[in-house]
Amino acid sequence: MNGKVYLVGAGPGRRDLLTLRARELIDSAEVILYDQLAGEILTTLPPTAELIDCGKFGRRHTLEQEEIEALMVARAKEGKKVVRLKGGDPFLFGRGGEELETLLLNGIEVEIVPGITSAIAVPGCIGIPVTHRACASQVTIVTGHEDPTKGRIGVRWDLLARFEGTIIILMGIKNLPAICDALITHGKAPGTPVAIIERGLQDDQRVTVSTLSEIPVVAKRNHVEPPAVIVVGDVVGYYRGINLCHST
Repeated sequence: MNGKVYLVGAGPGRRDLLTLRARELIDSAEVILYDQLAGEILTTLPPTAELIDCGKFGRRHTLEQEEIEALMVARAKEGKKVVRLKGGDPFLFGRGGEELETLLLNGIEVEIVPGITSAIAVPGCIGIPVTHRACASQVTIVTGHEDPTKGRIGVRWDLLARFEGTIIILMGIKNLPAICDALITHGKAPGTPVAIIERGLQDDQRVTVSTLSEIPVVAKRNHVEPPAVIVVGDVVGYYRGINLCHST
């Protein structure tokens, strides 16, 4: 009998913001394959489980994606209860879709446990709403780091430059100058407010606010580093320099 794989969203990395279902599955898992974006939740993983580090840091991968998927299939075929623990939500730039497809093709039973994405939680907890009736009736979430092997550009910065809502960019720090240049070149106002939230909801969280034209210089001067959420749009104006999320 095959085991079962649970694709579990760890949310924004805080254990008190983890869903009840996710906590239950983590505590009872026999195997946990985890990402580094699961944050402090990693300190609460059960020592009785087989813990497999699947962290990806830029171009340095602990395990390649194909190896991760093969491990999930192998452990499930051993009859194990397997948790694939991913930062945020499994299906928002988490490669959950690829993993789900592989598991189903191999006849493995799967359960999905949604998580709160950092794209919404991190700005919200410092008082930046991704939508606001006064200035943003729509929001789009994009990656700032596309798969270089797919042979085409998936993010249409030319269209986003004319987008009147909030733009949330994940994994965009390395390419920040090119992203800002593309938006301005295609017509986005250079004075558009931008906020970068590093290490969101962690004790060492840091916020940098500037404009679209100036943020690459400011970020470099402040040594801004990933992981970070980038917010582009008028909603940044609601930031008051305060943290609105309970601190652990």
